[in-house]
Amino acid sequence: MESEQLYHRGYCRNSYNSIASASSDEELLDGAGVIMDFHTTEDDNLLDGDAASPEKSEGGGGHAASSSTHLLDFLEEPIPGVGTYDDFHTIDWVREKCKDRERHRKINSKKKESAWEFTKSLYDAWSGWLVVTLTGLASGALAGLIDIAADWMNDIKEGVCLSAMWYNHEQCCWTSNETTFAERDKCPQWKSWAELILGQAEGPGSYIMNYFMYIYWALSFAFLAVCLVKVFAPYACGSGIPEIKTILSGFIIRGYLGKWTLMIKTITLVLAVASGLSLGKEGPLVHVACCCGNIFSYLFPKYSKNEAKKREVLSAASAAGVSVAFGAPIGGVLFSLEEVSYYFPLKTLWRSFFAALVAAFVLRSINPFGNSRLVLFYVEYHTPWYLFELIPFILLGVFGGLWGAFFIRANIAWCRRRKSTRFGKYPVLEVILVAAITAVVAFPNPYTRQNTSELIKELFTDCGPLESSQLCQYRSHMNGSKAFTDNPNRPAGPGVYAAMWQLCLALIFKIIMTIFTFGLKVPSGLFIPSMAIGAIAGRIVGIAVEQLAYYHHDWFLFKEWCEVGADCITPGLYAMVGAAACLGGVTRMTVSLVVIVFELTGGLEYIVPLMAAVMTSKWVGDAFGREGIYEAHIRLNGYPFLDAKEEFTHTTLAREVMRPRRSDPPLAVLTQDDLTVEELQAVINETSYNGFPVIVSKESQRLVGFALRRDITIAIENARRKQEGIMLNSRVYFTQHAPTLPADSPRPLKLRSILDMSPFTVTDHTPMEIVVDIFRKLGLRQCLVTHNGRLLGIITKKDILRHMAQMANQDPESIMFN
Repeated sequence: MESEQLYHRGYCRNSYNSIASASSDEELLDGAGVIMDFHTTEDDNLLDGDAASPEKSEGGGGHAASSSTHLLDFLEEPIPGVGTYDDFHTIDWVREKCKDRERHRKINSKKKESAWEFTKSLYDAWSGWLVVTLTGLASGALAGLIDIAADWMNDIKEGVCLSAMWYNHEQCCWTSNETTFAERDKCPQWKSWAELILGQAEGPGSYIMNYFMYIYWALSFAFLAVCLVKVFAPYACGSGIPEIKTILSGFIIRGYLGKWTLMIKTITLVLAVASGLSLGKEGPLVHVACCCGNIFSYLFPKYSKNEAKKREVLSAASAAGVSVAFGAPIGGVLFSLEEVSYYFPLKTLWRSFFAALVAAFVLRSINPFGNSRLVLFYVEYHTPWYLFELIPFILLGVFGGLWGAFFIRANIAWCRRRKSTRFGKYPVLEVILVAAITAVVAFPNPYTRQNTSELIKELFTDCGPLESSQLCQYRSHMNGSKAFTDNPNRPAGPGVYAAMWQLCLALIFKIIMTIFTFGLKVPSGLFIPSMAIGAIAGRIVGIAVEQLAYYHHDWFLFKEWCEVGADCITPGLYAMVGAAACLGGVTRMTVSLVVIVFELTGGLEYIVPLMAAVMTSKWVGDAFGREGIYEAHIRLNGYPFLDAKEEFTHTTLAREVMRPRRSDPPLAVLTQDDLTVEELQAVINETSYNGFPVIVSKESQRLVGFALRRDITIAIENARRKQEGIMLNSRVYFTQHAPTLPADSPRPLKLRSILDMSPFTVTDHTPMEIVVDIFRKLGLRQCLVTHNGRLLGIITKKDILRHMAQMANQDPESIMFN
């Protein structure tokens, strides 16, 4: 009953905590005729210094609606800008949820009035499923388009199909009758650039011409990609996952999920992949899917007018992005839950699953790879694994963890250097330079020249009678009637040893170039390069173990389960385990990664090796630092992101972190009935804070509520337009009843309706461990600090981030967003 009364008085935010919380601080105190709840609310309107700059502002400037849903009772009509947020501000999760509850309550109360209102309620109920369906359809279609275009443009670097220009190399030779088993990729319809320009297919001249054309096309694609990004959509660069994580945590980055970003990212992603840079398209596909989700959410008022609800759509969209990137719908849902989402209610889980399903269905219908699969490197193994093999699998996990830790440190160091030196001012030159080095070094080695996805496919594939890869050139003991047997356990031939050397060189090349490529001003994903590095290492280890088992089958390790000539070791399985280990070492994903790789292979049998390698990789990586690459880039960019995985173990108290400090000027506050309009405007003009605590008087310092800067400005301007008699010396009051004034006083201005009556408060002795947990779980942006009901100071989200940086011996100002 008490919570109902509070709700009807406009205090909807404390309705939950006033019942659920049971601390001694939750007493309702009656101060100056105002009910004050010092601990039982979820409000977090931001008060932060210097709202004028994004670096020091955290979200309050655009946070225009107070917790009271009856603001319009006073303002009489909606005012443009109320309820929206400015760029680089954090949303108020609790206020958004409160708005949605009231909207839902209104719809339910009206739906029995008429058939039209009932139809509107049905539309509102189904709009969530509709928006994720549209998002899944668009994500699947765009992913298919990107896959087809990237394959075609990648082959353009080597030649062209004369019979049909729009065919890639494989499609061009599908209908040819002149292909042979050993040279199945050669057909008269496909001409290399040397054949077209010089008229010869072999010889030094043709090699040099093909080399030159490969570099030319690579540089052209890279140059076009970086120019499009720089001119039209600067937000289209990178993988986008660090920013998606930050946006899903409540941060506003205007334009990051807009239509221009979507269009340019789609085009430049194809160009960047085709340029041969050491990057993948899987990470950026998550960004593309989230752009689709954001755009479609504007078609439905339920989502367009509520930032918290919109983030539910974005969570589902990120699941659809991973679904089409890897052909792994369930892995996509788990990725959204484990890696990117900040708030993930059960209904979002269902909708994410549905969006991933729709996206995968559309991609399967398009069939971009012509193999009736969702991904290029789908493989199936038919040989079981043996207990002994857990040893090399765990060693691959150790390698993945070491690689992940090394890559994160090296890449962050390079990105930090790029930010702090003049080199970062020339993004086009940097992309051209990296693309040139990549193309020059990659062309001589067939394993670095080919598309990275095709490389992973070749490394994953098990050797059989239909494989003509150099990796499958084993010596056969059969007579000349059959060059290859069904049994892969044979002594390695010269081709396998040559391939091993080339793979070792490719491994070194990929490790070095991926460090310098991730972070360039082009769309660049990290999943595929990391998987390629792990797959190369895994295939090398797999072949080594295979040959060890062949030549030393009498060792106790092998003789129990690997007979002479038996089909024991599958090198492709080692490549798959290595790929998962390296990707896990870089991203620190666990459950979702195992499911994604398991869905890639279609075999339940290999979950245990994958789990062993991924967990080992995470443990080894965590020994050098608990941050994954995405968290490291969030920290590098200074986004206000409180990572739920990060533990706060320090013993500081709220009074040690709050502002003002002893050397700071006193906290800017407003009194409830002593100010004039002129004095209030002076406070606003002389400070740059986004909000102000309201107290009974300067002497008592007893807290009444919290008023936002933007709300005050809007209310004063609106009152001057619509009410007569409001002057500079008019008294401003936040109380229920007007103070006693002389008869000749101008008309007073009542601002109680914009006052948040229940700002979230903690006592000065509250441990920071609890404060940090509250900020994370409630999505707070600020809370006030009191002592016996008297206002002492304020703690904002950025104060917590600065404090955590100080505790980690980092410069607190160097990590803040700029």
